[in-house]
Amino acid sequence: MTLRLGVNIDHVATIRNARGGAHPDPVRAARQAAESGADGITAHLREDRRHITDQDIDRLMAEIELPLNLEMATTEEMLEIALRHKPHAVCLVPEKREERTTEGGLDVAAGHNHIAPYVRQLADSGIRVSLFIEPDPVQIAVAEAMGAAVVELHTGAYCEAALAGDGAEVKRHLELIRAGAVEAHKRGLEVHAGHGLTYDTVKPVAAIPEIIELNIGHFLIGEAIFRGLREAVTTMRGLMVEARRS
Repeated sequence: MTLRLGVNIDHVATIRNARGGAHPDPVRAARQAAESGADGITAHLREDRRHITDQDIDRLMAEIELPLNLEMATTEEMLEIALRHKPHAVCLVPEKREERTTEGGLDVAAGHNHIAPYVRQLADSGIRVSLFIEPDPVQIAVAEAMGAAVVELHTGAYCEAALAGDGAEVKRHLELIRAGAVEAHKRGLEVHAGHGLTYDTVKPVAAIPEIIELNIGHFLIGEAIFRGLREAVTTMRGLMVEARRS
């Protein structure tokens, strides 16, 4: 199956917000990502608006032709925003005010009674619902039971092990991702993956045939400082294609 690349533009907004004003513009970054081969744009509207803002979502919906994947917490405020904008997809994620970035997957098994109504309301409005979860068979089974169309498997632990140079843990986490992708695919779920992926870690994940979309952001925005966003995206796309062909 074709492997898609979703580019997360949150941290363009992080840089903008560090000083205030209008620059750099995350919507301009979304345009450049589209021109460079991205298949979709991902943006996380956090409750504290630390990076992407409501105005950014307004503009992305109005000005960008690529599908928008809106990451959000399961709150009534975020549900209202999603139902008003009706992006192509909504990815439900865990969110804590004190965290620097998303820490692990959404526990849909423990949070079933709270999360299920959000999945239902979003799906009923025609929005494709994704759940950002650990590659765990219980979490995957609950995601299917909830009626989600997509699961996005958390790759953070795998990437952290790679950064630490722990070969045994890299192998273990990669096998969990691979097994999770197979299980989700068997259950009829579309399988995505993301969090922490870099040029050095993307190919083993991209090579898993059941995964059809990777969402990558922070690394690409960091690389853009040194080589420009267009080259950063096209390089990542090239690695993904190489992995799929091998």
